Amino acid sequence: MAVNNHTTVVNFILQGFSENPQIQGFFIALFLFLYLTAIAGNGLIFMVICLNSSLHTPMYFFLTNLAMLDIICTSTVLPKLLENLLVKGSTITYRGCLAQVFFLTWALGAELLLLAVMSYDRYVAICQPLHYHTLMSRSVCVLLAGSVWVVCVVNTSIHTGLMSRLTFCGPNELHHFVCEVPTLLLLACGNTKLNNVMIILADVYFGVINFLLTILSYTFIIASILRIRSAEGKRRAFSTCSSHLIVVCVYYSTIIYTYILPGSGSSMENGKVVAVMYTAVSPTLNPLIYTLRNKDVKAAFRRVFPTFCK
Repeated sequence: MAVNNHTTVVNFILQGFSENPQIQGFFIALFLFLYLTAIAGNGLIFMVICLNSSLHTPMYFFLTNLAMLDIICTSTVLPKLLENLLVKGSTITYRGCLAQVFFLTWALGAELLLLAVMSYDRYVAICQPLHYHTLMSRSVCVLLAGSVWVVCVVNTSIHTGLMSRLTFCGPNELHHFVCEVPTLLLLACGNTKLNNVMIILADVYFGVINFLLTILSYTFIIASILRIRSAEGKRRAFSTCSSHLIVVCVYYSTIIYTYILPGSGSSMENGKVVAVMYTAVSPTLNPLIYTLRNKDVKAAFRRVFPTFCK
């Protein structure tokens, strides 16, 4: 029975990492640890910032948005991946696969936009400090964050809608552990030209343009820091944006590899590893990067959890 008039495949088979039981046990423990750590870390970041009025600033407001996106991203992928490791020959329904495409594309695109917005926030803070409260007022921050979410919902709705129009008549084995647009297109029987055009447009906007804007912001930031005469002043200025710069480098390197480099042939196995980086490792590391290098967040943690911190 088909899901709709255009689809004969009702289930997709997700490819795992290894059939070796001992290695699978290691992967189960690893991904369970990453998932629980990502949920706990991002949840704590969100709670601590909300409960501390001293952190109600634009930088931490955007950080709460990043934490929510990380939770959405890792929750879209890792539960199904753990099921895939526990149950041999794990499958996902056609509609479940489209749901994964929707939420994963939404989270990845929104994170790229949000990183660009956060770099602009750091640019204003360091290069335009006298106008910071005007340029990054509460209404401006809400508008920027809201625009990120809305634009990405529209983008992922277009991609998911175009994907639902394609015919999948077999084979139904995905050479991946998650449903993504590039891997699904490899199984489509119909014409995918429009899908590929939209992917290129999305790559240009979310990847290239936002990457260039982020680089431009940090070019001005670094130039401004170099003009500071005292070494202590340079250190303090750089410390306010170093965590974000680390996250940008890690995230963009994995996204560019997956969506710009070819997704077939010998790069397929490497693509799985890279997908783990931006769906599991990055959401796990982000809270650590922002807390371990941030005195304000660590002080807020001590206020919220005084007994635990002692």
